[in-house]
Amino acid sequence: MNFGMILIWVAFLTGLGATVFSLAYHLKGRHTHSNRSKKMEMACAVSATLSIVLLVAHLLRVNASYYYVYSHSSMDLAWYYRISALWAGQEGSLLLWAWAILAILLLVQYTGQSKELADTKLMNITRMVSLAIASVFLLILVIKNPFATYTIAGTGIGINYWDPFATLVEVPYGQGMNPLLRNPWMAIHPPVLFLGYAAFTIPFAAAVANLLIKDGRWTNIARDWMRIAWLFLTLGIGLGGFWAYEVLGWGAWYWSWDPVETSSLIPWITATAFLHARTRTSHGEYGFLAPLLAMASFILVIFATFVTRSGMWASVHSWQDFNTEGMVIAIFLLILLGSSTLLLARRYFEDENKA
Repeated sequence: MNFGMILIWVAFLTGLGATVFSLAYHLKGRHTHSNRSKKMEMACAVSATLSIVLLVAHLLRVNASYYYVYSHSSMDLAWYYRISALWAGQEGSLLLWAWAILAILLLVQYTGQSKELADTKLMNITRMVSLAIASVFLLILVIKNPFATYTIAGTGIGINYWDPFATLVEVPYGQGMNPLLRNPWMAIHPPVLFLGYAAFTIPFAAAVANLLIKDGRWTNIARDWMRIAWLFLTLGIGLGGFWAYEVLGWGAWYWSWDPVETSSLIPWITATAFLHARTRTSHGEYGFLAPLLAMASFILVIFATFVTRSGMWASVHSWQDFNTEGMVIAIFLLILLGSSTLLLARRYFEDENKA
């Protein structure tokens, strides 16, 4: 039995269920819906955590019967490279990102100053939006499961993405990760970036909540996590620049050479602008600009990481050619752009009418 594949399905279904019950609580106000949402959220976080632990265990043992392990791990790699193989490909990177969103969301609700808002409409909408985003990532993982296995298909060997009860075909070795990734910075640079990317989700979700219900306390949620996102993105850009200079000899202005580096700088700029604008929101200023910057930062992160790596544009960071997962990413980005534009337009015209 493929327990990893089952865990991915459980994470997706419970994440989606938590989102739906959170929406039901927002619309009907029944606390039973809120309790079910929180229980499903916890189940989703536990399933995602167990999925990562199990995948890392397969990578360390080089259980090459799993397609992802075969593609990114091998016996000749040091142990820290085998762990780093978790984020060497699309599936593992998305799993890490989804898990980080769920972990951060729990921290938002139960730690720091934001826990005082735990039972408010503001926090419920922030949860709902964050869970919906995590569910999209988990949906992509269902489509292209990191626990896909080699299996007998007809007269040959195929790859099984769906059936957790399919018989595994034993593969004696793994081919290992791309030689360019066999660098000590591989163990640091990607996870730093993905933790930063995950942190951008919270300011985005809080900004959406503010635009829906006009609760000025949204900055109490967004402020600290935008600082964390900005810090990790700054470190990620710096570490990536050093790595690129060391391996590829791109020089100080390395981001001018590849779409990922160029597009990673843009959300850093908007995040910096938000942190400056946020200092004046308590004085009644930037009521429109601050949420715009918070939302734009997250959307630009999605653009930077997904679109450029999905094969839509040529990049040395691309995971694959444009395919079904790329279509899901493109639709997701369009939904983000469309809904954000509508919410911001609504706020803009409301402010104009008041003026």
